[in-house]
Amino acid sequence: MPNKKKLKKVRQSELLEKIETKPFVTDEELSEHFHVSIQTIRLDRLELGIPELRERIKNVAQKNYSKVISLGKSEIIGELIDLNLNQSGISILQTTQEMAFKRTKVVRGHLIFSVAESLAMAVINAKVALTGVANMKYKTPVLLGEKLVAKAEVVKIRGNKYFVHVKIYVKSEQVFRGKFILVSIEEE
Repeated sequence: MPNKKKLKKVRQSELLEKIETKPFVTDEELSEHFHVSIQTIRLDRLELGIPELRERIKNVAQKNYSKVISLGKSEIIGELIDLNLNQSGISILQTTQEMAFKRTKVVRGHLIFSVAESLAMAVINAKVALTGVANMKYKTPVLLGEKLVAKAEVVKIRGNKYFVHVKIYVKSEQVFRGKFILVSIEEE
C-alpha cells in the first residue's frame, strides 16, 4: 500500500508539471503518458484543483481578449490562447456538428476562413481595420470533431498596412494557409 501512495504522489507531481508546461494537454493524452485510466487522471486533477481542459483554455483566453484592439471578444472565432500585438497569436477551435456539412462531415470552408481572418485582425494593433487582400489555400479537408489550431504571424508593417500570415493545423498537419493584407483606418 505505501508503494502505491508514493507512485500516486510522484504521478500527481509530474501531472502538475506537465499541465504547467502544456496547459492544453487532454486527459486522454495524459492517460496515455502516465499509463493510467482517464478516470485516474480526472481524480488526480480534482485532488490537485486543476480545472478541465475547457476551463484551462477559457482562463488563458480571458487574459488575451483584453489585449485585442480591433475586434470585440465575441467577434473572434475560436478561443484566443496567445496574443502578442503586431507579432503573433494563436487560437483554438473545436469543430462541432453545426460547423460541418451533414452528409460529408466536412467542416465548412467559410468557417475555417473566419478563424484565420479573425485571428489576423486580432493580432494587429489597430482600432479599426479591414481586410484589403486575402490569399488562401485549403490544403486538406477538416472533418467534424477535429480541433483547429490557428497560428498568426505579422510579417511586415508598411504604413497603415499589416501583412499577416495565418496557418491552421489539425494535430501537426497544416490544413489551411492564409496571407492577409489588413488596412488600418483612422477614426475621425
